[in-house]
Amino acid sequence: MNIPKLNQQLMAAADIPAALDAAHVAWQQLECSNWSHDYPYKPAVSFRLAHTGAAIAIHFDVEETSIRAEAAADNGAVWEDSCCELFFQPDANSGYYNIECNCGGTMLMGYGLGRHDRQRATLETLALIGRWTTLGRSQHPLSEGSFRWQLALLIPTTTLFQHHIPQLDGIHARCNIYKCGDKLPRPHFLSWQPVGTPNPDFHRPEFFGECLFE
Repeated sequence: MNIPKLNQQLMAAADIPAALDAAHVAWQQLECSNWSHDYPYKPAVSFRLAHTGAAIAIHFDVEETSIRAEAAADNGAVWEDSCCELFFQPDANSGYYNIECNCGGTMLMGYGLGRHDRQRATLETLALIGRWTTLGRSQHPLSEGSFRWQLALLIPTTTLFQHHIPQLDGIHARCNIYKCGDKLPRPHFLSWQPVGTPNPDFHRPEFFGECLFE
């Protein structure tokens, strides 16, 4: 996946949708439902990625039959809510970051080589990541029906706390992108790149896809 560079700097996550529209950044689908036998529900989820050199910009569009944002504070269990995620490995010789955000704008971020012994970002670091959601920055109890919502994250390179990345230009990295909702009435585990494990497990960097920052 090629990640285009925007010609403008972004001041806030709320600016991402219009900036990506202006740059004609294409949407991609989260098509992989790796464990469909046990989790057949597949919400409609698309995403698009760009960068400014100093920050990653990611924009999600989600249609699903329930929403939930009950994690009360950053670094809580946001994966149990309506949650979109970017797992990002800046280089092949390092660990990866799991950057997860629910539909209410609450998020967590960790770093490590695998699922276990991950180091969480500090709350001060998380505060530097811009977040915008059409549902508003607040908690949302479980609601069922028909929902469409969007989420945008502006992730400065300075928040990648185990790396020093002055500029993203030309970086060859690896990533996977996910949508989940472990405690929704219809749990699901979608990914951009397929994950070849018998049970849901997003912490598998061997299944990440290649991405080039233009």
